[in-house]
This record gives sequence, structure tokens and C-alpha cells, in this order.
Amino acid sequence: MSPRSASVNEEMRRRSRTRLLEATVELVSERGYESTTLGDIADRAGSARGLISYYFPGKRQLLQSAVHRLMHLTLAEALEREPPPSGPQAGRERLARSIDAILGIARDRPVLMRAHMAGLLQAEGFIQCAEQQRLAALLRDTMVRYGSRDPDADYPLLRSQLMGAVVAQLLPGAPMPMARMRAELFGRYGLSWELGFPPETGPEGGPVLA
Repeated sequence: MSPRSASVNEEMRRRSRTRLLEATVELVSERGYESTTLGDIADRAGSARGLISYYFPGKRQLLQSAVHRLMHLTLAEALEREPPPSGPQAGRERLARSIDAILGIARDRPVLMRAHMAGLLQAEGFIQCAEQQRLAALLRDTMVRYGSRDPDADYPLLRSQLMGAVVAQLLPGAPMPMARMRAELFGRYGLSWELGFPPETGPEGGPVLA
């Protein structure tokens, strides 16, 4: 049997890494961070336990990469959804979709996002990785298309505001409704409520009137 080519080996490594990231999202969403072990993740991914150590320094780094990948894919899907943003409002539509995509993850996967946000406050803090860089590129491009004159300064501000809104949605005992946080962010950027993917309830919790 001839040895596998370098390209085949690289594709196999990419698929193994992807399975680990997907398994992490699934298991932490189901069980929480503390109740999910690296062995559990390897079993769900159908991978050897040692592969995790090959790709990631530890469970916290694995979780951050997994969540950043989820955020990047969710955001990319939202930006590409039909009809594509076009015309003079395209930049504002892209920003509205970006906000809705990130807030929607917190709404749909609260256990996962609580674990992620808690990890950002640990000693190792915010970890740079390929998934985070892809997410950053999408958000920075969104600010460019929105019309920012200084996207390198405005992108980190948008990121911090989105993180704050996610934390507010997930605060145990006193969560803020997604619609209220959406209204706050839309107001800061001068976005009309009907842009993006409006929720069925308005910012005050009542139904949206046509």
C-alpha cells in the first residue's frame, strides 16, 4: 500500500480537529463544562484521547476554539442568507445581522455560552486561535462595510459590546431579554428595528406591531 500524500494527511487532520470542535459544542451544551471530560469529547468525536492534546493545550482552549468556530459559522451563514444585503443599507443590514447572530447563539445555547464567557475571565483569558481570527475578520469587515473610518478601533469596541450583551442575557437570576439588548445595540449604531432578523417581541417585551 502506497503511503498517503501530504494533502490527504492534512485533510484527515482537519476533519479530526473539526470533529473534536463539534463534539465539544454538543457536549458542553448538553452537560455543562465541568461535567464534560476530554475523554467524553474524544469518544463523541470518534477520536483517540491523545489527539486532543496534539491540537489543543487543554479543555479551556478547546472550548474557546469550539465556540469561536460556532460563532464564525453562524455569523457567516447569517451574512450570506438570502436576500443578500445590497443597496445603500447593505452595511447597516450586515451589522444588524451580525448582532442578531451573536445574540441568537446566547439565546439558543445558554449553557455553552455561560461556560465560554466564564472561561474568558479565567487567568488565561482571551485565547488567539484560527477560529477566533476568522470571526474577527468577519466582524472587522462588517465594520468596514458599515462605514467605520477606523475599523481597527471600532471592531474591538463592537466585540466588547456584543460580549457585554451576551453576559447580560445569561446573568443567572436577572437575565436581560434578547430584544432589550438588541434594542440597546441597534440604538448605539443607529440601526432600524426591522433590519437583520427581528424577534417576534419588541424591546419592551410586547409583540411587534406591523
